[in-house]
Amino acid sequence: MTAKEILHDTETKMKKTVEATGREFSTVRTGRASTALVDGMKVDYYGTSTPMKQLAAISTPDARLVVIQPWDKGALAEIEKAILKSEIGISPTNDGKVIRLTMPPLTQERRVELDKVVKKIAEDGHISIRTCRHAAIEHIRKLEKDKAITEDDRFNSQEEIQKLTDKYVKEIDTILAAKEKEIQG
Repeated sequence: MTAKEILHDTETKMKKTVEATGREFSTVRTGRASTALVDGMKVDYYGTSTPMKQLAAISTPDARLVVIQPWDKGALAEIEKAILKSEIGISPTNDGKVIRLTMPPLTQERRVELDKVVKKIAEDGHISIRTCRHAAIEHIRKLEKDKAITEDDRFNSQEEIQKLTDKYVKEIDTILAAKEKEIQG
């Protein structure tokens, strides 16, 4: 592997880490309604565990409401069971055609709790990025040791790796700041 390939590979891994952290953030329930809350939820549909988004149209007509409209009315009861079994802490309202999830307003205590959760998610993202940096630097040092690159190339590569690290850590911090703002209402 050349120094350029290592840099490219490291950047790809860091991008994926930022994307994964963003997905993780979307699962945290704030006071605002989001389809991500139920999108990936599994429903027992005729004996098969099926993602909710394959069984129903999921929408958010306003900031505090998620509406789930199954394509097959027979799936209503199973969707309701899946929501009740999940740990989202919201009771579904079933009117025979659609299921409505009304988001309760967040208490200050819950906001503080959620803030800790999103900070932990961000820290996990930072750790993952630093792990990528560490592995890349080890590869670069090995290239220098094997005389595949010069000492100057090693320094330049390490500098580039640090720039990538700073860039992607900053991206996670930006996503974190947005999520914290959303939690605070």
